[in-house]
Amino acid sequence: MTESVSETAGVPPLADAASALPQAAASDVPTGAVTAQEPAGEAGTPTERGARRGRRGGRGRSRPEGGEGTALAAQPPAAGRGGRDGGRQNGRDGGRDGGRRPQRQPGAERAERSAAAPQSPKPARPARSHPVLDQLAALYPALFGEQPLPLKRGIFQDLQDAHPEVFEREALKAALALHTRSSRYLTAVAAGQQRHDLQGQPVEAMAPEHVHHALLEVFRRRQQRPGAEDLRPKLRRRIVQAFEASGLSSEAYAARVIGRDEAANAVLDEALAEAAEAAARDEARLRAFEASGQTVQAFADMYGFDPRDAARTVERAQRRRQLAADAAAAAAASAAAEVAPPEVADDVPAASELPETPAA
Repeated sequence: MTESVSETAGVPPLADAASALPQAAASDVPTGAVTAQEPAGEAGTPTERGARRGRRGGRGRSRPEGGEGTALAAQPPAAGRGGRDGGRQNGRDGGRDGGRRPQRQPGAERAERSAAAPQSPKPARPARSHPVLDQLAALYPALFGEQPLPLKRGIFQDLQDAHPEVFEREALKAALALHTRSSRYLTAVAAGQQRHDLQGQPVEAMAPEHVHHALLEVFRRRQQRPGAEDLRPKLRRRIVQAFEASGLSSEAYAARVIGRDEAANAVLDEALAEAAEAAARDEARLRAFEASGQTVQAFADMYGFDPRDAARTVERAQRRRQLAADAAAAAAASAAAEVAPPEVADDVPAASELPETPAA
């Protein structure tokens, strides 16, 4: 006669021990082994029902070797609900462990792909410094420091004369070429600053063509930056400022700064056209101001202008008018010098004072 485990051991089994039993057919149970199954619908105590559910939840786990009856009988008593919950939990854990693949760590697949992909070598960045420039910055920080100043023409020979034993000729030449092509130096030139000597004193005005070409190069480099906006409007405004600071007429300025780059020449034409329009507006306001006979403050109040803007407009228009008058006077003097007959020296006698040549 087959007995239940609870009846054989006299105590209810634990769910952990029950879960160790695999699900097996009736034919797989060896002769004489103690079976833990009861007929369906058989009544029992809550403890016995919990044990049966625990055994059902633990299906799928390996059967321990040795006598089942002895191993189960040695377990301490447990409550019926504990057996039920333990069996369910063990059954779920066994199903997860047996049916699911181990989870990969987040980003592991991307890391593997990036590690397997061939790494292309990064191009070497060009050198941005020179040992001689470090020496120059130590000797002349105002000229070669973080905010350099434009250098006077002939500064190379000045440095050779001042430090004959310090700088090697070719190394100094290479360092100065690198320095004068840097964006920081070109920015200083584009600002129209004067040229300076080794003592940091301004000694020479910057030529308009040098300012113009420095402007073009600085804005070209800025335009090449990723995500840069269209810088042509700002470039036109800077060219207008450089043109007005030069004191030249638009024709004279264009003749000195025009180059072979058609795009740059187009920007120059646009800037000079804007300057002409601004000059016409300023001249009209200057005439209105002169005709009003008022002060700048009263004139601004009369037309609703900002007093500071009105004062700058009047000053700018007067300066343009004076520059135009000076240029016209210089042109007239040059033209007169070209057509005037050569002056006769005072010590040369006039034709009437020459002795007559006797007739042959």
